[in-house]
Parts: sequence; C-alpha cells; structure tokens
Amino acid sequence: MRLGRAALAAFAAATAVDLGSLLADWHLGHVLAKPLLMPLLVVYVITRGAPRLLVAALLFGWGGDLALLFDAEPAFLIGMGSFAVGHVCYLVLFGKRAANPLLGGAYTLALLGTVALLWADLPPDLRIPVAGYSLLLTAMAFRSSALGLRAGIGGALFLLSDTLIASGVAEWPQLPRPDFWIMATYVAAQNLLATGAISREAGVR
Repeated sequence: MRLGRAALAAFAAATAVDLGSLLADWHLGHVLAKPLLMPLLVVYVITRGAPRLLVAALLFGWGGDLALLFDAEPAFLIGMGSFAVGHVCYLVLFGKRAANPLLGGAYTLALLGTVALLWADLPPDLRIPVAGYSLLLTAMAFRSSALGLRAGIGGALFLLSDTLIASGVAEWPQLPRPDFWIMATYVAAQNLLATGAISREAGVR
C-alpha cells in the first residue's frame, strides 16, 4: 500500500510537471515527464491487484506516448497502432457486461459525424488508418461505460483527446495550447479507466 501511494503521488507530480510544461511551452519538461506517466500508473494499479489486461492496456498506451513524442508520420502511425492494441486490451477486459444501447447509438452517430467531417481534410494516406482507429476507439469508449460511471467518463475523455489530435492532423482551427488539452484529457482518461477497472474488479471479488 505504501508503494501504491508513492506511485500515485509521483503520477500526480509527473502529470503536473507535464501539463505545466505544455502551458509554459517548455518542451524539455514535456519530454521528460510524459514517459513517466503510464509506468507510474501501472505501478499503482499493480499494487491494487490490477488484472493483466489493464496493465497491458496502459503499457501499450505508454508505447503510443513515446511514439508521439516524435513529430513524423511514421511515428504517428506507430503510436496509433500501439494505442489500438491497448484499446483491444480494454475491450477484452470489459468483457460482455451490458452497456446502455442508447449510449451506443450516440457514440455511433458521433463516430460517423466526426469521420465524415474530418475525411476530406486528412492526408489521403491517413484516412483509412484514422477511420479504422476511430471505430476501435469509439467501441472502447462505449464499452467502458459497462464498468460504471468513472470508467465511462474515462472512455469518453479518451475519445475527446484523440479527436483533438485528429482535428490537428486535419489542420482545423485549434484551441490555445492544444497539446495541453490533449494531454489533460488523455491523462484523466487513463486514470479514470484504470481506477474504474480496479474498483470494479475489487467489487466483483
């Protein structure tokens, strides 16, 4: 438990450094802090008896984090692929628990609308990969609600974070400090998904 508390405190500190660095436009701080986030969250959830699929999902998220530190299209595709495997891990972890079909309909409409709007503005060689990834991400976001409100919010924030990335790739107008909003929603998403999953597993036991 002491190790878990220390890991969670370190995760919070690394998050603060990363987000503060993005606000201050301090690239080195972001490069140093971002790679620490998922490993620290992994240590925390392991101390809480996390299932292996959750650990795997977070580690594949870490792989995506590292790839996206490089500003190049091959790195973007590698990162997207790593995140996609993480989403598969989440989907298997969620299992066949029931989720609200009305929420599924809302996510379907959001997926179709977003892909349709982004399609023409995406680079041609990224259109199919982004559409396929978006389908997998949306399925994960929807199914996360089966674990309860906390995980469901996490899934929705993950979808929002990656939609912000896609809108940047499509060169749409961005919020001030777009990287800050992308990371803020992403870190919150992974934290809520992880803590929602371990809370549900503890409740089942």
